[in-house]
Formats: sequence, C-alpha cells, structure tokens
Amino acid sequence: MLGLCSTAGAQPGPRATPVYPSTVSDDTTQSSAAEPDRQRFVVCGDGAVARRLVTELVDRYGVPVTVVLPSSSDHVPDPADLASEFRAAEGQPEIITARRLTAEVLGQAGVREAAAVALVGGDDVSNVDAAMIIKDLAPDVRLVVRLFNPVLGEGVASMLGDCAVLSGSEIAAPAFVAATLGDATPTYLRLPDGELLRTAMRSAVDPVGVDVVCGLADTTGSEPVVLPADQDSADLVLVRAYGRPRMEPARRRPRLLRALGLVFSRNLRLALAGTAALLAAASILLAYTRGVNLAEAFYLALLTAMGGAEADSAAPLTEKVTAAVLVTTGVALLPTVTALVVDSLVRARLAVAAGGMIGPIDNHVVLVGLGNIGTRVLEELHSVGISVVAVDRLESARGIGVARELGLPVIVGDATRPETLRAASVPTSRALVVLTDDDVTNLETALSGRSSHEAHRARSTASKPSLRLVLRLFDDGFAERTQRILGINESRSVSSLAAPAFAAAMMGQQVIDTISVGRRVLLVAELPVGAGSELEGRYCQDVTQPGTVWVIAVRTGRAGQTIWSLPQRRPLVRTDRLIVLATRAGLAALLPRSVPSPDAKPLADVAPMRLLAPAPRERG
Repeated sequence: MLGLCSTAGAQPGPRATPVYPSTVSDDTTQSSAAEPDRQRFVVCGDGAVARRLVTELVDRYGVPVTVVLPSSSDHVPDPADLASEFRAAEGQPEIITARRLTAEVLGQAGVREAAAVALVGGDDVSNVDAAMIIKDLAPDVRLVVRLFNPVLGEGVASMLGDCAVLSGSEIAAPAFVAATLGDATPTYLRLPDGELLRTAMRSAVDPVGVDVVCGLADTTGSEPVVLPADQDSADLVLVRAYGRPRMEPARRRPRLLRALGLVFSRNLRLALAGTAALLAAASILLAYTRGVNLAEAFYLALLTAMGGAEADSAAPLTEKVTAAVLVTTGVALLPTVTALVVDSLVRARLAVAAGGMIGPIDNHVVLVGLGNIGTRVLEELHSVGISVVAVDRLESARGIGVARELGLPVIVGDATRPETLRAASVPTSRALVVLTDDDVTNLETALSGRSSHEAHRARSTASKPSLRLVLRLFDDGFAERTQRILGINESRSVSSLAAPAFAAAMMGQQVIDTISVGRRVLLVAELPVGAGSELEGRYCQDVTQPGTVWVIAVRTGRAGQTIWSLPQRRPLVRTDRLIVLATRAGLAALLPRSVPSPDAKPLADVAPMRLLAPAPRERG
C-alpha cells in the first residue's frame, strides 16, 4: 500500500521528568511546576490526535510537554485516569484540566514561556479563539492550529504571524484514498514552489518525461524497507510529474434515462409488463375469432379491458371468455398500476430531495462515516471520478451536505444493520470504507458488509472480485491483528498519520506533506541550514542516512533555485534549505544538526573555508 514505514532511528533525546497532577482550583487541576531550565511545549485538546502528538513530542523529540485537557462542567477527570491515559508517552507530561481555554488557564499552562503551542481540539471556532488569546499573552510564541475549514485556515495563518495551520483529515485522506483504490493509485504532493511530485510503483513509471527523485520503499518482503541504501531495489518511488493527468469522470446515464429510472420502479415495470402481455394474448385471440387484423383486435381488447365494450351474446365461446377475463383483470390492474405510478413519483421526489439512492448500482465505493476524515475522503474519491455512496447514522453529519452538493447518493442509517448496507448496494460494490470514530463499530460494519458481499457473489453466475475493506482503527496492535487474522485489506489511523506533521511543525520544521506506507508515515520537510550548525559545510550525501533520512533537493537562498541533481562537490551553506524525506525518528535526529550556533562566524569569514573543503569520498 502506498505510504511509509517509520522505523526506529536515532535514540530519543532526554526525557521530561514525570509529574503527577494535583488540585489547584475549582475548575482546574495542575501538576507541579515545569522544569525551569527548559522551554516547554503546550498541547491543548483531547482525543486521538492530542494523545499521539504528546507521544511524538516526548518519545521522538524528548521535550517537556504540558497538556491542557477540556473537562465538562459536571465532570473533572480523575488525575490517576489521566496519568494512565498518557502513560504511553515515556516521561509523564504535565497535565492541566479546564472547562475552557481562558487567558488564566493558558497562563497557568506556561504559554508565555513555551517554545510552541498546539491547539488540536475538534472545534474550529474554539481553536481560533484560543489562538487569539495566546497571541495576546505571547505574541512571539509559535502556534500550530488544527482547523478543518481551509478558508478559515488561510485567514488565520496570514493574521497570526508565526502560525502553522494544519488539518489532520487533510493529511490523512490521501492514505485512505490510496488504500481504497489499491497500490496502483498515485499520491500527489506539491512543493511550495509549485513543483509537483507523486508516488508510483517503479514498474508503472514511464521513463519519458518523468524523473525518479528517490526510492521510497522496497515492498516485496513481509515488511517494507523504507529509504533503502540500494535505491534500485525500491519498487515504490517518488517521481517528478510534469503535469497531473486528468482523471476520466465517472460515467453517468443521460438525464432522461436517470429520470425514467426514478419514475419506473421495478414493481411498476412488472405491472406494466403483465398488462402488456395480457393485452397481447387477448389481441391474438380476438383476431383469430373475429377474423380482423391485429391492430383492430388490440383496439377491441383495450376497450374491453377498460370496461368500454358491450356484451355480445351471439359471440363465440372463445371471444366471450376472452372478454370476461379482460374485464375482470382490468378492474384489478388499473387501480394497481395507478397506485404504483403515484408511489414511484413520490419515492422519486423524496429520493431527489434527500440525495438518496435512485436505483441499484455496482462497482462503486461505499463510504461509512461522514465526519472530518470521511468528508475529505469523499471529496477526493469524487474528484478522481469514483462513484461513491455515502452512509452516516446522523442527518447532521458534516459530510451529508457535501455529498448532496456533489450529487452523490446518501443513506442515513445505522451501518451495522444489514438492511442499511443493502440499501447502499454493498453486495455489488468494489470497496467498503468505514471511517467512524469507533473501532468496534468500524470492524462490525466491515464484517457485516463482507458477509453480504460474499453471499451475493455465491449467488451470482459472473466472476466478481472480493470486496476491498478499508478501516479507520486507532490502536496499531488491534489493526495489525485484524488485518492478519480477519483478512481486512487495509487499516489506517488518522492520528498516527497526522501527529508527526503536527509535532514537526511545533519543532519549527516546515512539513510539506506526508506519505504513508501501511500505517506508518514518511515526512516531506524543508529544513534551513542554520548558521554555524553541524550541517553547514557538510555535503548532501553526508546528511542522507538510508532508512531514516534522504535529501531529495536543495533550495538555494539567494537565487531561490531548487537543485534536484544534488552536487557532489558543493558544501551546504547557511542560505540553503534542505528538502528531505524522513521517518519521524530520522527527522527528530536531524533537527538538532540544523540549529544555528550562537557563536557562528559571519558569512564573509566562513565562505572561503567552505570553498576549500575537501570533496567527499565516493560511497561503496
């Protein structure tokens, strides 16, 4: 699967000293004071992204962290429970609970002295409000804000200065789309200068007009080997794409045919077919008994069925029987057909108004769960021309309106119930993607959908592929076991895909994008070469570390040029910026090497020394 394995790299830095919460007021609980000699990082929010982010900061970067958790007005979380919840991060973070993020609470959390603050709550308005409060308290602090609304995000980023706005669902959505459509589906990413890159299988790369930038992973074994030293062994590669190919939109029936399909339901078609068969048989009999042509016989049969013919006592027995059957059947059929027509019209109008299914479809994707991540995946699947049926149990779900605006069928109901899955035509679908925020519900829906699809395959005479199952699962161990034992095709975690980007942004790194292989993440980041840092004067091949970090380009500071063919004999200077692919551990280890030195000499003094630096030895 497209994506990336993050293997253990450099050893994590020093750990924050564990501290346990103690009550300090009616509305808040706070642990003892933070370490006085180190800047802390503050994370505000709860949920999976916040927990993963704390783990990233403490385990990967070894920095002290303060966590501000919301609590309802009638419930304050037990400190022991909070300690247990965040025990996964080695080095217990300082924990504060508060009913809302006020200036007093944020001041107690230490935002004035913090190196960076992350606002990762689930509500956009609350995050923006907290960001403005923090800027009043500490104008120079680095902010990382989680926002779903892209328009709001652009405005906030431009107004708040040193502020990175990220969307967890936007970061994770490409991995879910790739998992849904299979390994052959490329993932695109655009650099700040507009350069377009994409992932692809090496066997599918056209050598004409495409440059291979880096080998991402060798996926031929049981476990992918990321950023291999032998780049030729990588079958998953990153390439420069000259123009994004246009995807053919999903084929749709002409408007007239769709309208007829809405009105003429299956029952109505059966009733009309029965009436036509009866009239045809009666016409043949009347033509035979009366010796008239078929057109005149059909006219007589139709009038008789409508009750408009007069009785003829002198007619032959066959004609009398035919007339009696026509009249009797007509009395029963006419009201039935009328009722079916009215029912079809009402159902069609309701289906159009609600955006529901207008008839059976096949070879489509059923998407269950229309929250933030479900909405993003829905939009991306639609943009590449994939037919999608959206399902959610709540009419008020964020993605319901988006699906209806796109003209996609929407089913409102409990996806764990077989009738809801049948209404979404899961038995004839190509993939079932379950993205609710509950692991058990996701697994139950997937297993129910697979049973329905397999039963349909057993009854069908045509050979059809198995249903592709893609699940959102938070727990990595649970996800691995479900894939291995229950045969789930792919599982992803939004928090595990998004947290590394949030953590890197807090550390001051410009994370351009992420690429996933399986459930792990490779970060695409841009790092400046700090004045007097360990990187200054080094060569690109000295920075590259197979398995953890790979330099793919250098952006020069003065000319603003991006160098893709990395020079072998040119040392790095403080005006350069590196574009790297790295695992989370690799990026955490690279960050200290790029930090400027306070004792750095002026550029005029170091430039001649760099020019005389010896060329690196050839590898191997």
